[in-house]
Amino acid sequence: MSHPFNASGNPCPGPSARRGFLKMGLSGFATLSLPGILRLRAANPEASRREKTAVIMVWQPGGCSHIDTYDPKPNATSEYRGPFETIKTSVTGMHFTELLPMQARIADKLTVLRSMRHGSPGHPAGTMRMLSGDTDTRDKPKPRLPDWMSVAHYLRSGDGPRENPLPAYVGVNAPTTYNGPAYLGDAYSPFSVVGDPNKPKFVVPNIGLSDSKELGRLGRRSSLRENLDNLERAFDLSGELGALDEFETQAMTLLTNPKAREAFDLEREDDKVRDRYGRNTWGQQLLMARRLVEAGVEVLTTSLRGPLCGRVNNWDDHAVNHHVFDALRFRSQAYDQAVSALIEDIHERGLSDRVLVVVTGEFGRTPKINYQPSTGAGNASAAAGTKQPGRDHWARAFSNIWAGGGIESGRFIGATDKKGEDSIERICGSGDFLATIYQHLGIDSSKITIEDFNGRPTPIVDGGKPIPELIRKN
Repeated sequence: MSHPFNASGNPCPGPSARRGFLKMGLSGFATLSLPGILRLRAANPEASRREKTAVIMVWQPGGCSHIDTYDPKPNATSEYRGPFETIKTSVTGMHFTELLPMQARIADKLTVLRSMRHGSPGHPAGTMRMLSGDTDTRDKPKPRLPDWMSVAHYLRSGDGPRENPLPAYVGVNAPTTYNGPAYLGDAYSPFSVVGDPNKPKFVVPNIGLSDSKELGRLGRRSSLRENLDNLERAFDLSGELGALDEFETQAMTLLTNPKAREAFDLEREDDKVRDRYGRNTWGQQLLMARRLVEAGVEVLTTSLRGPLCGRVNNWDDHAVNHHVFDALRFRSQAYDQAVSALIEDIHERGLSDRVLVVVTGEFGRTPKINYQPSTGAGNASAAAGTKQPGRDHWARAFSNIWAGGGIESGRFIGATDKKGEDSIERICGSGDFLATIYQHLGIDSSKITIEDFNGRPTPIVDGGKPIPELIRKN
């Protein structure tokens, strides 16, 4: 079996052959509704085991206004600064807006990167830029490169059989637009949890089944070898069927292991903890994220979208969509509470060295406010035709926040100009963003390539370097 991860810098062998084989052989097993579970590559006895660090990425689809949150400009003119007051944080010299009082209180536990910048102003291109490093500024309907989550899952799968019953990569209402595994194949997509975890009796299907009849039925259907009878036995010469046995074991473990069910079960949390995160979709998503990484999930993505955002269900605060300031007010309490609770929790539970939390969107919003007629009434939007303020796409300067991961916290990195239009100090791009995340996961992005559909070795990061201030201290 070939190495999926070659730390010497040689190209990693592409996944295309195995991917095609799995697509043929797992068709019968797909009825179990376990997308993303059969991902583990066959055990490699020579693979070195890296520390199982983890990343939680909290995604703001549409892009968060940096001026109205983490990079206020109180001295700018009214056409730029917005209506929100600037407040002090627990870190001297760091200020947020009044929308984020809870995060301001725990600012000593996070780091703000204020100087992000890239050249992809559309949602598809911006998302692909941030999640996969694709520098093409054109908006494409689907990604050309795999996102960092799928790449990390693919590379780490070479460490040997997974003893933990939980999947390595889970998405809890994850970002699903303009990202994905691309040429790695669907086997490296996340195990997907969808729905509102705040609803009473919310459960994740097919996790830790306890019904004896259902378990018996699965037992009769679970043998992958039975589904492969019509394939050439020559495949077994390369050891592929042995690998599939391992995949089958992992899938059945997830289905039948009660510990797997427990990890997803928010009812096991104390009511005070659930209240602390917020009894709403976002709060309970981030609580589930913490539970899962604590239980051994290594890559966790979750997207803050839906009704809590306002009328159009995202952070895309054009005037035609939202009254930008009403929208920010509308979502700020749930956002501020959930994110601050997550950051505090990973520190209090001893996870802050192992688990890195990153909160970001694909870009920021225009510093200069514009006014357009609304296209429809709803939460945070006036009646159709009403002129209201908005901010448009802005990739020349924006902020994201980082916490945990063993990094030095309580500071901000970089700066934008007095209007918030351009990053001017410690400018960081999407390649730097990705290289930093990979570094935390024990992946040297400067030395690794993966073969694409055409067999061409493709770097997992092209031109970026880890941001020194966001690398663990020891």
